Amino acid sequence: MNAAALLVNLAVTAGVTLAVMLVAFAAGVRTGRHRGVDVAWGLAFTALALTGYGLSGGYGDPARRLLVTLLVTVWGVRLSAHIGWRSRGADEDPRYARMLARAPAGPARTRYALRMVYLLQAALVWFVSLPVQVAQYLPDPLGAVDFAGAALWCVGLFFESVGDWQLARFKADPAHRGRVMDRGLWRFTRHPNYFGDACVWWGLYLFSAHHPAALLLLPSPLVMTWLLAFGSGKPMLERQMATQPRPGWDDYVARTSGFLPLPPRRR
Repeated sequence: MNAAALLVNLAVTAGVTLAVMLVAFAAGVRTGRHRGVDVAWGLAFTALALTGYGLSGGYGDPARRLLVTLLVTVWGVRLSAHIGWRSRGADEDPRYARMLARAPAGPARTRYALRMVYLLQAALVWFVSLPVQVAQYLPDPLGAVDFAGAALWCVGLFFESVGDWQLARFKADPAHRGRVMDRGLWRFTRHPNYFGDACVWWGLYLFSAHHPAALLLLPSPLVMTWLLAFGSGKPMLERQMATQPRPGWDDYVARTSGFLPLPPRRR
């Protein structure tokens, strides 16, 4: 693997990721709503992967470069499209409203949003994508570990996309207003989309397992999993649910796994 070319790639992708988030920041300032950063999240991963694909030509194995780039692009575009469709016409996301309320109003709050929402997420996109960037420069042909990674990615995309689709159908029925979604994949985990997201990034990590420094890349999927299960994903969403209790929520929490899909517990 050409280390010098990879270092250039890392610098360029950092700039590309920053540019995507700065565009999202400008849009958030103009509209007064910063929830659009969630749409930019998937697009930033996609832009980074496509940039890496272009820069890694002539260095990495062509099949590996193409496959890992396609997997990131499919995941990122699907996620951004889903979030954009789900949040159309909506007010500010309560998570960002609570976060930004900590800063004084005016320019100070705008600077706070830039640092704590956009720049932080740009850094996370770049860091979580390190295994993808390394994989694009590996000259090794695809092997069993890579196919295992692709299979795990498929499992993750299934849980994420099907879970989102099931929840959207449930909410679209007026008869379900105020009720807890406990059907389909949501019967086995309270967060099939977050679990699927974690599987996607562990699957992508396996594409870099051929690299001698693969252990140094391990923090990337670990950070993503921590964010989903213990950071800004599951805990924050469930705290929000606790402030707007629904009939049956406590029972649902008691019988349903919080992250890993498991058979429902008997009460």
